[in-house]
Order: sequence, then structure tokens, then C-alpha cells
Amino acid sequence: MSEETPGFDEKPEVPADGTPDEPQAADSAKEEVAAPAGDAAQDIALLAQLDQARTALSERTADLQRLQAEYQNYRRRVERDRITVKEIAVASLLTELLPTLDDIGRAREHGELVGGFKSVAESLETVAAKMGLQQFGKEGEPFDPTIHEALMHSYAPDVTETTCVAILQPGYRIGERTIRPARVAVAEPQPGAAPKSESAEGDKPSGEDADAADKG
Repeated sequence: MSEETPGFDEKPEVPADGTPDEPQAADSAKEEVAAPAGDAAQDIALLAQLDQARTALSERTADLQRLQAEYQNYRRRVERDRITVKEIAVASLLTELLPTLDDIGRAREHGELVGGFKSVAESLETVAAKMGLQQFGKEGEPFDPTIHEALMHSYAPDVTETTCVAILQPGYRIGERTIRPARVAVAEPQPGAAPKSESAEGDKPSGEDADAADKG
């Protein structure tokens, strides 16, 4: 009979296929499955944050564009108002000078614009022109009620339409804005008078009449 060595227990034999290690392999497999699931959840959270950031950026960009548009409109409105105020101020000043300019014009017509007075008058007219003042109104031009004010009316056989035959007081404008119409005397065609072209044709003998006159 064989003797057994006291104090030593028999160890179970470990199979060659590693069966005792199966629990550790299962735990590793679980960790590998859990890791991708955690990464996917993290990616979804990051994408959600990115979408929120993009939405916030779009909103801020739209706000900035709206503010820029409002500022540009404000600048244009201020500039337009500034120009309008300047034009009104200049027009008011030049309107006050019109009587003086009328006196200068009358003095020039009567030959009284001489000496130092002439120099001062011409300087004043130059300054007014630089500020945009323009004189208008000439004899012989057609009457336009938008820029002319008729103070006298008559008939004339040598006009074919209502015509300014005398400028009693010149008109003035600044750019396209009329600050005083030209005050004029107008003449209309004589009632019942035929136009010059028709009268000329009526006075001219016809070909038959001319031939008869030659034969006679």
C-alpha cells in the first residue's frame, strides 16, 4: 500500500483548454461591450452641444446683421437730414438777400453800378452763386406757370404761344428748388389770327395763278 504524504492536499488538475479562466474572459467581453456604448453616448452629447453652439452663433450673427443694417439706415437718415437742414438754412439766407440782388440788378440797368459799389455788388453776387443761387427768366421764352408768375398780360400777332415778353423781376433757384418765380409780362397770340405758316402759304400764289399772271 502506498503512503500519502501528510500535510499536502491534492490540487485539482487544470485542464489544458483553460476552463477556470472563463469568468475572466466573460468580464473582459462585458467591458469591451460597455466601452463602445459609453463612447457613443459621449459623441451624441458632443453633437448636441455642437448643434446648440451653431444655433447660438446663427442667432448672434443675425442680431449683428440686423444691428448693422439699422446703423446704416440711421447714418443715411442723419446724413439726409443734415443736408436738408443745410439746404433750408442756405435758402433762407439767400431769400433774405434777394431784395438786395434786385437793387443791384436795377442799378446795373441804369448804369449806376460803378466804383466801390460795383466791386461790393459783384462780390456779393459771386458768393451767392457759390452757395448755389441761380438766376433765371429771359425774354422770349415760353411761359411756364411752375417757374413764372405773370403780372401783365397782352396779345401779340408775332407769337404762336403764351410767351414771356418782359422780365419784370428775375427768378431764383437753388438746384432744382425754386425759391422765387420769375415775375413776367406775357403775351398770347392774337385771337383769330392764323399761324404764320398758314398765312404765308395763303399769301403765296398757287402755280395756276402764277402761270395765268405770266401769260397775261
